[in-house]
Amino acid sequence: VPPMENYTMAGRTYRYYGDDPPLYPFGYGLSYTLFRYSDLVLGAEVVPVCGNLSLSVVVENVGPRDGEEVVQLYLRWGEASVPVPRWQLVGFRRVMVPQGQATKVPFMLSFRQRAVWAGEWRLEPGSFTLFAGGQQPFQQTRAPSNVLRADFSVLGSALKRSQC
Repeated sequence: VPPMENYTMAGRTYRYYGDDPPLYPFGYGLSYTLFRYSDLVLGAEVVPVCGNLSLSVVVENVGPRDGEEVVQLYLRWGEASVPVPRWQLVGFRRVMVPQGQATKVPFMLSFRQRAVWAGEWRLEPGSFTLFAGGQQPFQQTRAPSNVLRADFSVLGSALKRSQC
């Protein structure tokens, strides 16, 4: 048992286990068709510390039949004043895509989803990366999905989340 005065979560929850991959990550499973991701478009490359970010990604069904896909959106902090996960799921949406067609899937990344816990919820400026695809970033699977990435920056001074 670690010392009781140590309240960090590193190594104690699934978010901080290190480099061991999960046995069945989110989105695990097979489909009867194949999907390709393209055109990850951010509403802005720079947002204020209390700003939201709109974005979209295109999912195309390139397989032999109609199918459903769970589009996943992950956020990675470039730097933070406290320990943060390698990446965090910040959105997902199940979409039905007919064979041979594509659909544009919109997302809204709220400032609340960028908050870090430092004794209280705080918003910090810095660089961030978004990943969009049918699986986690850098995941090795038997039925891989191309995962797209886009970078954006947050400008301003660090604030309590309640100040936004």
